[in-house]
Amino acid sequence: MNKVLITGGAGYLGSTLAEHLLNSGYQVTVLDNLMYQQLSLLHLFKRDKFTFKMGDVRDKDLLQSLVKANDIIIPLAAIVGMPACKANPQLTIDVNYKQILNVLEVLTNEQKLILPNTNSQYGSSDTIITEESPFKPLSLYATTKCDAENAMLENGNGVSLRLATVFGVSPRMRTDLLVNDFTYKSLVDGYLLLFESHFKRNYIHVQDIARTFQFIIENYDKCRGNAFNVGLSTANLSKFELAEKIKTHIPSLVIKEDNFKEDFDKRNYIVSNEKLESLGWKPIYNLDYGINQLIEAYSLVINKNNQNFTNL
Repeated sequence: MNKVLITGGAGYLGSTLAEHLLNSGYQVTVLDNLMYQQLSLLHLFKRDKFTFKMGDVRDKDLLQSLVKANDIIIPLAAIVGMPACKANPQLTIDVNYKQILNVLEVLTNEQKLILPNTNSQYGSSDTIITEESPFKPLSLYATTKCDAENAMLENGNGVSLRLATVFGVSPRMRTDLLVNDFTYKSLVDGYLLLFESHFKRNYIHVQDIARTFQFIIENYDKCRGNAFNVGLSTANLSKFELAEKIKTHIPSLVIKEDNFKEDFDKRNYIVSNEKLESLGWKPIYNLDYGINQLIEAYSLVINKNNQNFTNL
């Protein structure tokens, strides 16, 4: 069982994951409509085990035919983030939720389904977040991801990965993710203006996410029917602490706090990743690695139109 379908595989996570799984010997098929005109998969077309299907996950017949033809299903296609979801609510529901229902409709017990979720579904909490913590979605994005996970868990075949805020360089680069955004602004503007700088969240490098999907594939029987938080246990940081970390790499950075304005993103929590770590999984890419990587890569990005590198 080594045939993998990745929907949305030309995106930030997908383009990293597709290459990682190809390098690990898997046969990879990507379904993507290239809504951001990205060219992130061009370098993979030379690979014998890579197949690209141009199409939309809302095409039920196409989606289900590809699900039936593969052993492992990873539905990454999603409308991501509060602003993008707010701009098109029906599209968000169709892609983030109904796609999963259509996958489950034809999924067999012999196949493996690994669903990317988000720990933004936890909203805000004064206690340490575990997989048993209640959902408190603060956005349509988080709500649709909660609904998708619930449907999958009720089906009984699948694993949900509740991903921390992702960072790092990818073939389909995004600068609108918090670590990526802060590093970009630190380089371009030389200062960071922080709203509600005490709000904490957890982080995870995009390459570690790719490793996590492979870990779940290879340990599926132990993980089946479960949800796992996925993040750096050493990186439950406030926005101010993150800014200070970036300043160690960019000493000239000026950090200012605005105590009179509010951030539209109200997530604030500390996340435990112990459940997944207890199975032997460990992240290997820390924040320092990712920030250094971003600083080097942004020498290419800064000279481009930033709209090429955002989902907003």
